[in-house]
Amino acid sequence: MAETWVNSAERIGADLHLELDLSGPGGRRAALIRALRDAVRSGRLAPGTLLPPYRSLAADLGVARNTVADAYAELVAEGWLTARQGSGTRVAERAEPTKAASRVPVKAPPRARGPRHDLRQGKPDASEFPRSAWLASYRRALQQAPNEAFGPGDPAGRVELREALAEYLARGRGVRTEPARIVVCSGFAHALRLLFGGTSGSGGADAVLRGPLAVEAYGLGFHRELLAAAGVRTVPLPLDEDGAQVGLLDRERAVLLTPAHQFPTGGPLHPERRAAVIDWARARGGLILEDDYDGEFRYDRQPVGALQGLDPERVIHLGSVSKSLSPALRLGWMVLPERYVAPVLAVKGEREGWASALDQLALADFLGSGSYDRHVRRMRQRYRRRRDRLVAALAAHAPQVEVTGVAAGLHAVLRLPPGTERSAVKAAAWRGIALDGLAEFRHPEFRGLERDPEGGRDPIAPDGLVVGYAAPSEGAYGAALEALCQALPPG
Repeated sequence: MAETWVNSAERIGADLHLELDLSGPGGRRAALIRALRDAVRSGRLAPGTLLPPYRSLAADLGVARNTVADAYAELVAEGWLTARQGSGTRVAERAEPTKAASRVPVKAPPRARGPRHDLRQGKPDASEFPRSAWLASYRRALQQAPNEAFGPGDPAGRVELREALAEYLARGRGVRTEPARIVVCSGFAHALRLLFGGTSGSGGADAVLRGPLAVEAYGLGFHRELLAAAGVRTVPLPLDEDGAQVGLLDRERAVLLTPAHQFPTGGPLHPERRAAVIDWARARGGLILEDDYDGEFRYDRQPVGALQGLDPERVIHLGSVSKSLSPALRLGWMVLPERYVAPVLAVKGEREGWASALDQLALADFLGSGSYDRHVRRMRQRYRRRRDRLVAALAAHAPQVEVTGVAAGLHAVLRLPPGTERSAVKAAAWRGIALDGLAEFRHPEFRGLERDPEGGRDPIAPDGLVVGYAAPSEGAYGAALEALCQALPPG
């Protein structure tokens, strides 16, 4: 019910009409607070208006004086009213009623326009995320989750996911491990931070690993910057058609490789070099960090097994679902030699602070139900068709451009004539194409000559474009290819 109270003009100089809605929570005190707020907000009580004394208002309402006093006190504390000794309680001064301001629409900040054609590397087709299958796994995981799954998370990761990963990685990637040697993380970059950053993130005394670290001469600059922030010096290893030249490893005690599909130049690490780097690690007490980049997306032959299978105590295997499923999931893993499990967990802390336990349980179900395998097989076929369309379009419209690195992965490298990379990147941008030049991935200390045992030029073409063919939707891919061919330098 609602009660109406009208205060006489003699008491405050103006009529005051309040409607007390007693049906809401909190009784008369809360109803009075709501009514006074509404009167001020609407402008019916103008700034500076003197309100009735506690006793007068309490008598008119038929309530205790403390009820009115408490309501006034709360509104004073919230800034709606002011109270001074000797001058009574008044409506607080405001520039204008808030009702007028609330009618002004608030404009959202303008969103930056994305590229017309997204051909950047490392991005899967977001439209192909397996929503229905993932929802089914998430629902089952939520229904079957034990109560403790909703408490503080285990820094090693949910045991259900670690068991599912141990089975899948052994079957699909040739990894030799057990659940106790797997630590869940939020992706490859997070794994690097845990290994080299320590609890401070800047390479303190508790860092699991320290530099210098040998890296491939071409790779993601973001990872090099992350390592540099942790105080790790990276030393570039030259590349050729057989992958990283691991025979040039010198004083480094650790090396980071992408042996399944070198990023971004393409191609697996040659079998002789795989054996050679394992021999180096055993002889020197060294450690190999294996980024299993694109290990699941090979098109012309069976996937190359993980390097970790050759020596689980000398290799840290790193993987994620950022390309096979989606980077939005933020789930990855480290398969560690036994001696590194405890130090990594000590750095990670007592509780899981990164990867959602529910997402972990859903991924465990997704793997165990076979949905992950089905999705990867389906996307492997789709991406292979995308690759074939790219190769065919270039053969027809830009035969002067050599295409490399297309046996696996989600991108290709287009070799360009010397001195044309910058102009090609600008021409692509002018046509609304987002892509990267090969130079963006070159290690800043690498010049291609100083560590080349043959004394020749950089075996990787100095000019090129890194073209991702996974991100565009099926309907947009044809237009993207047409624009790309128009942006390439003439033969």
